[in-house]
Amino acid sequence: MTGSARRRSDDSRYGEWVPLVAAAVCPHPPLLVPDVAGSAAPELDDLRAACDTAVRRLLAVDPDTVVLLGTGPVTGLIRTPATGSLQPWGVDLDVPLVRGQPDRGAVLPLSLTIGAWLLARHDARAQDAPGPRAQDAPGPRTSVTAVQVAADAGPAELAALADDVGGAGDRVALLVLGDGSACRGEKAPGYDDARALPYDQGVAAALADADLDALLDLDPVLSAELKAAGRAPWQVLAGAARASGGGWRGELLHDAAPYGVAYFVASWERV
Repeated sequence: MTGSARRRSDDSRYGEWVPLVAAAVCPHPPLLVPDVAGSAAPELDDLRAACDTAVRRLLAVDPDTVVLLGTGPVTGLIRTPATGSLQPWGVDLDVPLVRGQPDRGAVLPLSLTIGAWLLARHDARAQDAPGPRAQDAPGPRTSVTAVQVAADAGPAELAALADDVGGAGDRVALLVLGDGSACRGEKAPGYDDARALPYDQGVAAALADADLDALLDLDPVLSAELKAAGRAPWQVLAGAARASGGGWRGELLHDAAPYGVAYFVASWERV
């Protein structure tokens, strides 16, 4: 490994975290947060509901560790405490990785900020609602940690990260954050690209079928040209699922491109 490998943190072994018992895939647009979306918030109600379903299923397996996995400036573990901010998107809102952490700590990239926000929605609901907390929020013994992966990470770097996430140990649930192409129409952030729709259709089918080979075969060059932020996290998910062994069942809960960016929500479980 060359340049990309040097960006990995010194702590290259993130712990003994397997078996991987479940995974959820969600997008990470700032507009997912109603305070950011403002009057447009209802436009993404279906997406939020799908994300809530995926996270609820993830937590229902009662994992020992929930790992948030998304793109960031480098590849490596982000230890608690860590905090994300939505100030760059016009809202004075901090999102801690873990509720009640002692200080701000490290900085979470956008993908993991949204992941922490999604997880906190279930923690807040469990605090306010009667019934078993473990069914809708991280339980009292559940640890939460975060791993970021560089958007341009190559196969060797992704494989090493997948092995780390998929090594032997505790029951792990992965909350994977990543958007599809950003080139679905003339008003899309990446303008219109005829390759975007078939690319996104392939990703949607792979997530629906838990098709590890299809995800691992995603072209990093094409993904970058289409501004698909989820390519690297999806490939780490596929590698970790393969490393953990066994079969997987997927269900696609949401597939839409309301602002020219493809948003997928999926739930994976062992079979």
